[in-house]
Amino acid sequence: MDNFEALLKEKGLTKTAFSDLLGIKKQNLNGLMKNPTLETIKRFATTLDVPMWQLFASSQEVQETKNTITCPHCGKPIELKVK
Repeated sequence: MDNFEALLKEKGLTKTAFSDLLGIKKQNLNGLMKNPTLETIKRFATTLDVPMWQLFASSQEVQETKNTITCPHCGKPIELKVK
C-alpha cells in the first residue's frame, strides 16, 4: 500500500487517528498494513472514502492514456501492445 501514508496526510489523519476510526490499536494497524487481506484493503479504502486502487497509487501515477503503464523503477512510460 504505497500511497497509504500520503492519503492519511491528505485527509489530515495520523496513523493513531486512523486506527481510532477503525476501532483498533495502532500496533494492530501496523500489523494489518504489513500483510493486508482483501477485506482489510476494502475497510481501509471505505474508511478513507477512496477507491481501493488509490491505496497503492496516486491519481498522478495512474495515466489516462490507454495501453501504457509507468515503469516503477525508472518512471518512463511503457507501451503495451494488445493482441
